[in-house]
Amino acid sequence: MALKDIVEQTVSGLGYDLVEIDRSTGGLLRITIDLPWSPPAESGKAESVEQFVTVEDCEKVTRQLQYALEVDEVDYKRLEVSSPGIDRPLRHDQDFARFVGHVIDVTLKMPLGSAAAGQVSPTRKKFRGVLERVESAVGALAPTEQAWQIVWRDEPVTKPGQRISKKRPPAPMQALGFVLSELKEARLAPIVSFKGRAQAHDPEPQPSDLN
Repeated sequence: MALKDIVEQTVSGLGYDLVEIDRSTGGLLRITIDLPWSPPAESGKAESVEQFVTVEDCEKVTRQLQYALEVDEVDYKRLEVSSPGIDRPLRHDQDFARFVGHVIDVTLKMPLGSAAAGQVSPTRKKFRGVLERVESAVGALAPTEQAWQIVWRDEPVTKPGQRISKKRPPAPMQALGFVLSELKEARLAPIVSFKGRAQAHDPEPQPSDLN
């Protein structure tokens, strides 16, 4: 049985979602897990508080994985099980649905080319913006595809301490639409405030350093 199948079967069997598998140098096998997510309750019902993976969850998965990997004679030196970080990867439509309204980083498989329409560089593949769901026209996409988009403002780069005139008009909003098959990678943007606390949502991300 393939490593991914062993890990996914074990993790899901314990009631968790497999987020990522990473083999590092030195024989380290790093597994990232998360708790299953369900869409918010219908309007009028109280929203449940989102739960997070605990140390006990990681220990439980570690014990079961060690047994499963030994049975299938998987070669590794050290096993590490952890919860997703602030740059959690997004791979499935359910991941994107869960983080609508959050700032994410996306990398396209191919540069925009003529689709850039002079708004951004045609060679650009990396973007940062607020994730939104798109209601596509009937027949526009394959039945299994969901359309998404990110929106942002490309604010001019300023020098440290430089004051911005209140009279300067804001940069125009821009949007990039996509389906998952067009992405090379997507992750939550690792945005941290000056207080050291991760920010889940930034309404006006500035991706100028991603050009």
